[in-house]
Amino acid sequence: MKIEQIYTGCLAQGAYYIESNGEAAIVDPLREIAPYIERAANNNAQIKYVLETHFHADFVSGHLDLAKATGATIVYGPTAKPNFAAHVATDGEWLTLGDIKIKVLHTPGHTMESSCYLLFDKKQQPTALFSGDTLFIGDVGRPDLAQKAANMTQEELAGLLFDSLRNQIMPLPNNVIVYPAHGAGSACGKNMSKETTDTLGHQKTSNYALRPNMSREEFIHEVTNGLIAPPAYFPLNVMMNKQGYDSIDEVLKRGKIALSPQAFDAAANETGALILDTRNTADFAKAYIPNSINIGIDGNFAPWVGALIPDIKQQLLLVADDGREEEVITRLARVGYDYAIGFLKGGIQAWKNAGKETDQINSIDANALALLQQLQPNISIIDVRKKSEYDSEHLIGATNAPLDFINDSMLLLDKKATHYIHCASGYRSVIFTSILKARGFEHLVNIEGGFKALKESNMFAVTDYVCPSTLL
Repeated sequence: MKIEQIYTGCLAQGAYYIESNGEAAIVDPLREIAPYIERAANNNAQIKYVLETHFHADFVSGHLDLAKATGATIVYGPTAKPNFAAHVATDGEWLTLGDIKIKVLHTPGHTMESSCYLLFDKKQQPTALFSGDTLFIGDVGRPDLAQKAANMTQEELAGLLFDSLRNQIMPLPNNVIVYPAHGAGSACGKNMSKETTDTLGHQKTSNYALRPNMSREEFIHEVTNGLIAPPAYFPLNVMMNKQGYDSIDEVLKRGKIALSPQAFDAAANETGALILDTRNTADFAKAYIPNSINIGIDGNFAPWVGALIPDIKQQLLLVADDGREEEVITRLARVGYDYAIGFLKGGIQAWKNAGKETDQINSIDANALALLQQLQPNISIIDVRKKSEYDSEHLIGATNAPLDFINDSMLLLDKKATHYIHCASGYRSVIFTSILKARGFEHLVNIEGGFKALKESNMFAVTDYVCPSTLL
């Protein structure tokens, strides 16, 4: 028997490869399916099942392409209603995989169809729990995402989650290994651990939501406390996962069109496509195509695309580092942005060589900002970190305008005034500045190094640290 976690840091997502005696199952696969097929081929195994723990909201699953390529059966838990061929299992149903068996446990609460898969080894002992978004390490799935589909309140869904955990999961042996669908950084839970696996026994003693003496009312209060609105793309990804989508091969073919600066410029004017620059913040700040926005590929790229580009069918023209174009298109597709229509051949240097206009972002470091504040005590410092980060610790006098909710945040800024923008380290502040400059804000200055640099300079008054109760 083999169990392999395939973890993708950008999405804080764990997919799983399970194999026994020539048969394999994939749990919650990502959109690009080649890694799973290659693993099976290298081990002379046949992929028999694609096990989906629920209809995912934060990424587009690879279940359809993987089933088509391998002949595997897509499996969902009870109540799921996919618009394609799939096996909707019953609670307690057994699936055979080589010499082992997998039991389906219906665990509604995060969503109504949410289910866990409990693996029994050759000795018929429960060994591993693939818990999806029902149980994380240090947390449980948020119960507010499926309210509309379930026609229930988040409190009602939280109550179902309480029952699922108490009745289906907590009675399992302590030595069962928990393999969740996400870790720290995912918006599917509010305060997950950086660890990506653990024993169920340790979770029973360390996870706040599994306290044995916790009442149903206490659970509902604690699980729903600190929740904020989910990213806007979540319901759009759920719809794709339920209804289907284009093959990843078609998406790559559509996006991998190399455009000269002239053709790129013409395409932008003719199609209304958004120009998305995926280079690192420092390079972008020095020179970029006017009205383009920056979301760097080396940060939490896909989730920020989903949070900030409201229409997943928005056509995109890409500026990327040479050789990374396919990576960008693939990572866009992971969250349902399938309409990249080309990239700038030769990158920003080719654009400049063609005599095309560029813009730049002005920056200031912590030392220069401190000197400026001595001369102008009332300068506007804008902190674009999440509210939970700001509440935990911030510069005294700074205004919180979270990037997560940029449409609301921009209302806090006077378009004619000068604002100094910072996040934690510089990634989000450049995203924020690029978007607002495209909307006509001309007097924005990025603070290099972000809050970390400001605090470490010891030249700014900072609030006392408060441990956050949520990371959302």
